[in-house]
Amino acid sequence: MNIYLAIVLGSMIAAWAVNTVVAVLNVKALDPRLPQEFAGVYDAQAYAASQRYTRDVARFDVVAETVGLAVGVAFILCGGFPFVDGLARSVGFGPVGTGVVFAAILLLINDVLNLPFSVHRTFVIEERYGFNRTTARTFVLDRLRGWLLTGVIGGPLLAALLWFFNAAGPLAWVWAWLATVTVMAVMHYLAPSLILPLFNTFTPLEPGPLRDAIEDYARRVGFALSGLYVMDGSRRSARSNAFFTGFGKRRRIALFDTLVAAHSPEEIVAVVAHEVGHYRKGHVLRHLALGVARMGAVFLVMSFFLTSPGLHAAFGMDGVSAYAGLVFFLLLFAPVSMVLSVGQNVISRRHEYEADRFAAQTTGRPEALVSALRCLSVDNLSNLTPHPAHVFLNHSHPPVLARIRALRALGAADATARDADLASAVEHRAG
Repeated sequence: MNIYLAIVLGSMIAAWAVNTVVAVLNVKALDPRLPQEFAGVYDAQAYAASQRYTRDVARFDVVAETVGLAVGVAFILCGGFPFVDGLARSVGFGPVGTGVVFAAILLLINDVLNLPFSVHRTFVIEERYGFNRTTARTFVLDRLRGWLLTGVIGGPLLAALLWFFNAAGPLAWVWAWLATVTVMAVMHYLAPSLILPLFNTFTPLEPGPLRDAIEDYARRVGFALSGLYVMDGSRRSARSNAFFTGFGKRRRIALFDTLVAAHSPEEIVAVVAHEVGHYRKGHVLRHLALGVARMGAVFLVMSFFLTSPGLHAAFGMDGVSAYAGLVFFLLLFAPVSMVLSVGQNVISRRHEYEADRFAAQTTGRPEALVSALRCLSVDNLSNLTPHPAHVFLNHSHPPVLARIRALRALGAADATARDADLASAVEHRAG
């Protein structure tokens, strides 16, 4: 068997096996005993529902990944790529145009195959547990908008990358890297005002106690607010969240309307303080820098494999092309990408602890963030006892119990320090 084909098929099967084992371990780690940190917040019925939800999602994911593996292996072994390549070449475009058509056909096939699973997840599982508020019309429009964005942004970028790899010689990977980074930066800058509004409505947070509390916090920590908005997240889901998007003058704080409706101003300020902590601790810039460096490394390595006859032969291709080589390299690189993602999650979890600590220290109310985390966990039916292997492989955030215990330990340490300062002051006056 071709060595490249063996690596690709072996990594696909290994990834499926690892994910399946970890999913089983995660379900077995479910503990019917409610953690004491959630006493009085989670009632027995809701906690039981959260565990059923975890089991249902795990079963669904295993089935979806099993079907995906079977279809993927069959597509490769039965000549799917040469067939699609023949369709793309029949259009009669040049190398760049043919490559765009080739990628578009593959994306369309992937989207069609994933459609039943997306429908089931949204309208069966999420509906069953009271999360789904997406209508069929919104679901269809979201997919159409997604295709439109892919065509308007992804199409020209892919064409540029293929042109570089066909015409720019040994330094093509540098130009491809720079082009991709440029598009990412522009998209990040324009997302708050041009892209996100295609999917959701953003309304300025109305004057009142909540806005006053957030603005007062921002002034105290010297954080310039360029936009404070409420997003109609309830159009699609009952879940709650908040996030920062954009940078510079286009930076926005977006609060889900479900968050505003269900949480106290003190809790929401704590959530905002956590997000501010990510900026103040440099997490956002570090994440972007790592992403840019990783992308450059990927393009560099890709340049050595892009026109490899052996790599193309592994997938049954008669000739060599940059566009097919790009797709085949991504399949070959998948196990490395998985390892890098795990490492990125390790860094992300560390950043979450740092942002929690920042929020606790700058608000002076660790319990406000604890309360917000507890309520968000209940609202979202979060798994309170994930298996460590599941956390290691898949979680960008630490388990909520670990975050709560870290915050309370920080609060206890601060209280001890205050008591020591007070005792010292009393002793000084007595002296």
